[in-house]
Formats: sequence, structure tokens, C-alpha cells
Amino acid sequence: MAQNSTARTVKIGVLSDLSGPYADVGGMGSVVAARLAIEDSGLPKKGWTIEVVAADHQNKADIAANTALKWYDTEGVDAITDLVNSAAALAVSQISRDKNKVVLASGPATSDLTGKACSPNTVHWTSDTWAFANGTGKALVKTGGDTWFFLTADYTFGHSLERDTEKVVLESGGKVLGKVRAPIGTSDFASFLLQAQASKAKIVALANSGADTINAIKQAAEFGLVAGGQRMAGMLLYIVDIHSLGLRAAQGTVLTSPFYWDMNDDTRSFAARFASQMRGAKPTMIQAGTYSAVLHYLKAVEALGDSKDGTRVVGTMKDMPTDDPLFGKGRIRADGRKIHPMYLFQVKSPEESKGDWDYYKLLATIPAEEAFRPLDEGGCPLVGK
Repeated sequence: MAQNSTARTVKIGVLSDLSGPYADVGGMGSVVAARLAIEDSGLPKKGWTIEVVAADHQNKADIAANTALKWYDTEGVDAITDLVNSAAALAVSQISRDKNKVVLASGPATSDLTGKACSPNTVHWTSDTWAFANGTGKALVKTGGDTWFFLTADYTFGHSLERDTEKVVLESGGKVLGKVRAPIGTSDFASFLLQAQASKAKIVALANSGADTINAIKQAAEFGLVAGGQRMAGMLLYIVDIHSLGLRAAQGTVLTSPFYWDMNDDTRSFAARFASQMRGAKPTMIQAGTYSAVLHYLKAVEALGDSKDGTRVVGTMKDMPTDDPLFGKGRIRADGRKIHPMYLFQVKSPEESKGDWDYYKLLATIPAEEAFRPLDEGGCPLVGK
């Protein structure tokens, strides 16, 4: 088939938190990342028309669902990406299956997307709660953090992260001494942190994200949790969180991530392009995941010559090995899980940092086949078919 037809059009929707606690980790940065992927795909130069639209789901599943329906039914959107917020992602994944569209889930963390809620129309990119739990959780228990207290975001993502981390802690020989749940967007964590302090747990695990994590860590310092010998574990930390906290507050924190902007020449080159459009900010793992997912999606669309049959596009994405400048080589499994190595990092001290955004030092590489939940343990109905 000729590759120059101007009739070939693709419309990608970035559905994210554009104004709330996760706006910095996805948001407009994911729009920029999607546009960079389109540029690098080379398709516009081959006569394809590719459009990006964006909307704010406000971290509400019903708004996400209604936006997806509108995009699919009246605006010709072919694929939706980002979807930071797990409840929103689960809702959109089901609608996309019903409408035979594509979900490039680069933002949500719930491992249910490749478990009981897996879909032939959804690919779960970047990472998930199982990977964070097994990366950070195992590392902390191995280094003496054998008693835990969970401060959990009270919605799908937080529940999944708490569940997956607790399983790892118990299997590694640790104990969970207590749990509390806080609504998304909580500004005052005092009562929750006092309970964590009273538990005397060695590890206070923050099963939350974005501004919630930042506020909890700042207030924990004010209450003297770390000074009193407890360790704060951000189970899902982004580089913008470290930037906001500052190295003085965040130094020594252990975290798991599939991406860091300063890993190699390719990641540094992308980060420079991204930062030039984002007031100097470096890309988060979600924004990098959006780039990677959109780039691979467009490779599959080009191979098919069509973007309108969602299950065919996702099937082609699974058939093609993944390879891009940010995540390197990988693949997409039958359950929709995109796998690649994960990395265990430690936040540098102010003295170790050589400049702005020089925040992480690599502790360990977790191979792709170990980084994510085994295929036969997720309960995905697509496995074995």
C-alpha cells in the first residue's frame, strides 16, 4: 500500500489531570511527549495527518468516561493515552473495549489493568503497583525495614499499591503494624502521621502519589518522624516530587522507576527537547511512557495502514518488539503488559548533586522478566487464548 495518502488520519487524546495533584507528573507534559513522538515517528512527512487533543478528567472516573465517549462518538479519537489516575483508566479501558478503540495507559499504576480487568484494546505501559512494590518493598525489607505502616490514597491506585506492597513485605518476612487511608488531595496529614508515629513502624509507606506524597513527606519532617528513627518510603515517587521537596528533605530516599532522564545520551537528548517546551522541567516516567507508547502505537498503525480497528492495532503492537530511545528494547505480553527493565534509585544528597535535576544514583537494575508480575499470576482472561 502507498504510504502517502492524505486520507490517513490519526487522532490521539491525552486524558489526564491538567489542574490537580498529578498535573506535573502527566498533564501538559504528556501532551508535549505525545507530540514529540509524532514528530519522531516520521509519519507527518509521509503524508499522515496526526492530531493531539487533551482534556482534564479531574481525577474522576465519571468525567473520564464521559470524555472518552464524546471523543469516540463525535470527535473521531482513535486512541487515548496518559490516564494518570487508576479509577479513570479502568473506566476508559472498558469503554474503549466496547468501542473497539485503543488505550495507551502510560499514566495509571493499578496492576489490575493487566489482571482481572485486562482488555484486548489496552496496553499498560510505564509501570504498575506490582513493579513498585517488588522493587522498593523488597529492597527496604532486605535492609532492615521489617515493620511497616501504610498511609494510603483512598481510591483504586492506592488500594492496589498497598495490596501489592503488603504482599511483598509479608513474603519477605516483614510485618504490617497499621494502615490509614486519606482522600486524594488531602492537605493536612497530621492525624494520619501521628498514627504512623505511634505505631513505631520502621517504614512509613506512602501509597499515594504526586502532591499527596509531597505534602505527606514535608509534614512528616515537621512531626519529626525521620528524626525519630522512622524511614519514609514513597512507593511511587516522580522526579518532579524530588524537585519540589528539594534534596535536603528527599536525600537517601529509595525509589523504583523505569526511566530517568540522565541514564544515557538518548534520554538526555529527549529530556533537553522536552525541557525546552516545559519551562526547564525534566520528563517524569509517565511523560516518558507517553512518548514511548505513542511512538510504538504509530509504528503499528503505519504497519497496518489503518488506525480504526482497535484490537487489530493492539494485536500488531504485541506482535512487534518494542524499541525506542527512552526504554530501549522490550515487548508487550498477551495481558497487555509492556515489559522493560526497572531501576532501583537512591536520591542524592545536596553534596552529591552536580546541578539542577541531578537527583538519582543507580542502586540496581531489575531485569524486564523480573520487574513485572509473572504472566500466569495476574488472572487476565486473555492469557492462554
